Amino acid sequence: MASPTFPPAKDASTDPSPSSVPQAPKSSYKSALSPLTSAFSRFSQWRKSFDLPNPGTVENLQKEVKSTHLTNFMFDGARADLTKSLSMNPAFQVTHSFILGSQVSTPSYNFGAVFANNDMFLQGSVDHEGNVSARMNQGWAENSITKIQTQISSQAGHSMIQLEHDYQGQDYSLNAKAVNPWPADLTGIYIGSYFQSVTKNLALGVETLYQRPTPDMSDFTTSYLAKVTSDDKNWIATAQVQPSGILQATYWQKLHEKVEVAADLQLMVSPQRRDAIATLGAKYDLRMSTFRAQLDSTGKVSALLEQRFAPTFAFLVAGEIDHFKNAAKVGVGVMIESSTLTPEEMGMPPQH
Repeated sequence: MASPTFPPAKDASTDPSPSSVPQAPKSSYKSALSPLTSAFSRFSQWRKSFDLPNPGTVENLQKEVKSTHLTNFMFDGARADLTKSLSMNPAFQVTHSFILGSQVSTPSYNFGAVFANNDMFLQGSVDHEGNVSARMNQGWAENSITKIQTQISSQAGHSMIQLEHDYQGQDYSLNAKAVNPWPADLTGIYIGSYFQSVTKNLALGVETLYQRPTPDMSDFTTSYLAKVTSDDKNWIATAQVQPSGILQATYWQKLHEKVEVAADLQLMVSPQRRDAIATLGAKYDLRMSTFRAQLDSTGKVSALLEQRFAPTFAFLVAGEIDHFKNAAKVGVGVMIESSTLTPEEMGMPPQH
């Protein structure tokens, strides 16, 4: 009778079976953080259940009011903007701008260029005195954008660089900004803001500004923000308060599909000065034109008409009367756009 045979003994150094592979010790830090991650996950789910909207950025808190009022559109003298589109995808265009006969600025010429695709926006310009300005927006995701803005001037103290990053969550917005930062001594201007939707109609926020012009001089200020939006988004009210005694309140309403009105109130209350300025404005969008009118408590009445005679040609007329100073300003301008692209390249139906 043959004696039974047994398998050879296993060598732990060469045997690949699971029982012989040394097991890695369980990570202690993961087990220590698991209660925190679990609590954060439950909090995120609870927060998401409210379905709160994104409140927008602090920079665009008064976007609708600024679009209705004339502050960013008013001009005097004569101006001409000639734009030529060289590409549609990616977008690339150049602009020649001329300003003559203005009461508040000297005659000038500016050459600008814009390049944009799905992730990046580039804009640059240079004027007749050699002042250069540039801007870049880089989108890392739909809710995360880095912005860089710079200006190089021949005048002392006018050159600057600004670094900024925007992040927009589901119901909040974060922004961090640095103007002329210098890492060696931390001089510069630093701004941070947080904007949070509390309900579907109310958003509250805070903005903090830290100024350090020299290593031995600094200033720290904080302002508080509020924004109320109607359910149908036909009216928006905002307020911004600074502890130093400055209040700015705005109200915007869309009366009709083509009619918008806006009001702005600025109050300054301090031991040295007390002042208030109220501004009312309206905007009418017609089929081929846009008309803006504005009245403020300093006695200024202004209006601007932008008339488009064709999609590539617009004529502008602006006027302002200062009743308290007995002064007036008038401006006329043209905007002409041209393109070397064919109708098919511009996305238009072919002409037969």
